[in-house]
Amino acid sequence: MARPTVSQDKDDDADTGIAVQTRPKTKRPPLYKVLLLNDDYTPMEFVVHVLERFFGLNHAQAFEIMLTVHKKGIAVVGVFSHEIAETKVAQVMDFARRHQHPLQCTMEKE
Repeated sequence: MARPTVSQDKDDDADTGIAVQTRPKTKRPPLYKVLLLNDDYTPMEFVVHVLERFFGLNHAQAFEIMLTVHKKGIAVVGVFSHEIAETKVAQVMDFARRHQHPLQCTMEKE
């Protein structure tokens, strides 16, 4: 914790002053983008299901992001703190492997 500093009044020769508490600036933790990558084997319906299940998207939102992934090869599916992004990536990758799909999900600092 920062030490209080004492401010002296220049006009006053007395040993009195005002204690000023300085607070350290707190920085927001960095955010991470979770990205879904296109492949030629994972069914579109499976990608929509993943987006609904792990990212809480409704069907229309999930469908739009799936189309973006399909057309552009990659799409941001959410922005989270490091721990949450890491968990989402692990959940998606594990779910895809258990269903024998090569779907790739990664994260990168925003």
